[in-house]
Amino acid sequence: MVYNCNRRSILQLFEENPRLNVCAPMVRYSKGAFREVLRDYKLDIAYTPMMLADVFKSSEYARRDFTTNDSDCPVVVQFAAHDPVDLAHAAQIVAPFADGIDLNCGCPQKWAYKEKIGAYLSDKPEIVQDMVRAVKAAVNTPCSIKIRKHPTDIRKTVDLVKRAEMMGIDWITIHGRTRHQKSTEPIDYDTIRLVKETVSIPVLANGSIFSLQDASLMYERTGVDGVMAARGLLQNPAFFAGYSHTPLECVEKYVNYAIAYGTPTFIFHHHIMYMMDSLMSNVERKTFNCLPSMPAILDHLAYHYNIRCTL
Repeated sequence: MVYNCNRRSILQLFEENPRLNVCAPMVRYSKGAFREVLRDYKLDIAYTPMMLADVFKSSEYARRDFTTNDSDCPVVVQFAAHDPVDLAHAAQIVAPFADGIDLNCGCPQKWAYKEKIGAYLSDKPEIVQDMVRAVKAAVNTPCSIKIRKHPTDIRKTVDLVKRAEMMGIDWITIHGRTRHQKSTEPIDYDTIRLVKETVSIPVLANGSIFSLQDASLMYERTGVDGVMAARGLLQNPAFFAGYSHTPLECVEKYVNYAIAYGTPTFIFHHHIMYMMDSLMSNVERKTFNCLPSMPAILDHLAYHYNIRCTL
């Protein structure tokens, strides 16, 4: 990790830009190489993958999983936690290298709910309150929470964001689906708009952002301060820059960044699969998806698309 003494304030970004483009925290995928590619295509803020605060604070191996450098700015480090002390300790470790620290209150996975993290916290505003207070006391880095629409009672969503704002949270991200809903189900724009109208701090909206048109609709329906994309950026890291499909230059940039960062083959392969999906025929896609090694992937890209590693 490299400290950048000239990191740009996220809070200043919110003041200067009425509409921010943000990369969501994605387990395995929103790592350094991918974040660096996105910054070449009009991304304003990038989140790290979600990390477990209790493991991060006590494990050197876990801490090595977080990498950043001078060009990775602004970056928000996201943690999942249920204990204020764990979260505060983890926040102190990353604070010199981060522009923001986010508490995950929306992860829908069953294992996370059982561990009393993620979406479990949507019913525990007092725990969120304690964790926000602990982070604010431990570091000067801006702090946010990422939530989902409550599955049964919108009043609980409103109560959660009100309490978070009272504790000094700097911005909120809300996903417009419950933890039980599939990603194919419609986004609840009304709930996102209600959250925006409830608090006076910036609000980011997450869910079903695959294009500039989707982003425009979100702004029109909710009045939020920025949009956060996940699957949309995996499929096309350049869509915020107006590209309808991933340009080959973007793929080549990712190839070079990923190799420079030492990205594992599994993650590298999956990123290329996502980016190239709309460019390949069904036959080629099946062949490419079964390639067994990094050299095989690179050979395929060089032979069929003239995409090469230039390191």
